[in-house]
Parts: sequence; structure tokens; C-alpha cells
Amino acid sequence: QVQLVESGGGLVQAGGSLRLSCVASGRGFTINTMGWYRQAPGKQRELVAGFTGGGSTNYADSVKGRFTISRDNAKNTVYLQMNSLKPEDTAVYYCNAQILSYGSIFSRPYWGQGTQVTVSS
Repeated sequence: QVQLVESGGGLVQAGGSLRLSCVASGRGFTINTMGWYRQAPGKQRELVAGFTGGGSTNYADSVKGRFTISRDNAKNTVYLQMNSLKPEDTAVYYCNAQILSYGSIFSRPYWGQGTQVTVSS
């Protein structure tokens, strides 16, 4: 069984920075893609930043130039560096990974438990 565990959320003032981390753990798997989503109260979950299967990155327009996604393949870890945070960035941030377990034909999505990011004005 694969687990995704996020860390790094918290409370920060507008203009500040946070760095989120997500580690995938378990046995016998490979990661196809990893990314970050967020869900604010009363809103749908949305993609914030992610890696495609080819290794390129994509970002939501609202975070371009402020957030940077990176990954350490050896550690099965993805990071989200968030700078110049705004109150509208307040949300629960979820790590997502498309994972192929050994012995399976198809990959499937996994989600972390979420980490709260609160930006005060």
C-alpha cells in the first residue's frame, strides 16, 4: 500500500513564504506524476502545480511566478515552494500522485491527507 504524507503547512502573513513537502512511501511502486492541488472552503479542488509524465511542469495561472514545484525522485518527494503568499491562497493543500504498483497493469491516483495553509492579511 502506498501512502502520501504532506508537511509544511501553517499560518503566514501575506507576502510570506511556505514550503510544502510530500513523501510517497510503501513497497513496490513507481511514480508517474506528482502534483499539488488545493481546496478552499466552498470551492472545488483545483490543480495548483504538477509534473506531467514527460517531466514538464504546469501551474495554475493564479500562482505562476510565485509558486515553484520541484521533486527529488530518489526520495519519492515533491515540494511546493510558495512565495508572495496572498490571503486567497488560503486552502487545504493536497498532494497527488499517479502511481503504478508492481504487478498492476494500470496506474491509479493517490492523495495525501491534506495540509492547511492560512494566509492572513
